[in-house]
Amino acid sequence: MAALRLYADSACDLDRDILEKMGVGIFCLSTTIEDKTYYDRLDLSPTDFYKMIARPRVLPTTSQVSHAEFEQEFRRVMQESDDDIIYIAFSSGLSGTYQSACVARDQIDPLRITVIDSLSASVGYALTVVRAARAIAQGMSKTEVIAEIEDNIRRIQHIFVVGNFEMLKRGGRVSATAAALGNLLNIKMICHFVDGKIIPLEKVHGDKKAKKRLLELMRERGHDIPHQLIGINHSDDYQSALELQRMVELEFGCKEFLISEVGTVIGSHVGAGSHSLFFLTPP
Repeated sequence: MAALRLYADSACDLDRDILEKMGVGIFCLSTTIEDKTYYDRLDLSPTDFYKMIARPRVLPTTSQVSHAEFEQEFRRVMQESDDDIIYIAFSSGLSGTYQSACVARDQIDPLRITVIDSLSASVGYALTVVRAARAIAQGMSKTEVIAEIEDNIRRIQHIFVVGNFEMLKRGGRVSATAAALGNLLNIKMICHFVDGKIIPLEKVHGDKKAKKRLLELMRERGHDIPHQLIGINHSDDYQSALELQRMVELEFGCKEFLISEVGTVIGSHVGAGSHSLFFLTPP
């Protein structure tokens, strides 16, 4: 049985040292700020990124991983080993990265290279990567690992609160009037993922009500929550993530959490002050 090499990209919002410990290779998306391009978590940390976008009128733009980058790495692995590759990609509903990887796969070896659309982002995506890495570490076959990945993709939930309307306004997603009114009234927008795309779900007043609503949605949609690995992310608001963790612990008795900061790619769209919950629905 051929060995398996697992890859993800930086939109999973896991630090490189965590990915390396799990044996996961990484492709980096890029962010351009004021005509300078940075690779997510490689030469621009989330901390520095949020300082940069705090300046007025700074609007970052993001770029996918090119098929040439995938081709170079895939060919290297094919030439150096007999390993098969599984690459779990950032949601195709948010980026062309998945399509780029498919082009490279088809040019090289579709039998030895498997490209899977996570239909996810950030720590929701990361939870699928973690499950795949654990499956490989347990010695599962390629077919079994893919089945684990696909099960997670079917069941993963992304419920998140947008910190403020400023980045939505800068990106043209809401009007200046709506943004000003939303911030003035302390309105929090709760969103979720549907078929790999971000969909607004509802609006609430204030952060406390928003967090409470996240837990209500978690109870409505989740399955066997106390025994899951629960994902939490935040954008420049670690204390908020810790508070959300404490609330989940108190409400459900969960013991295992994966908390990470939103990187430059996803942070370019949601801005600072956002936080999310990620968990699984029933099988």
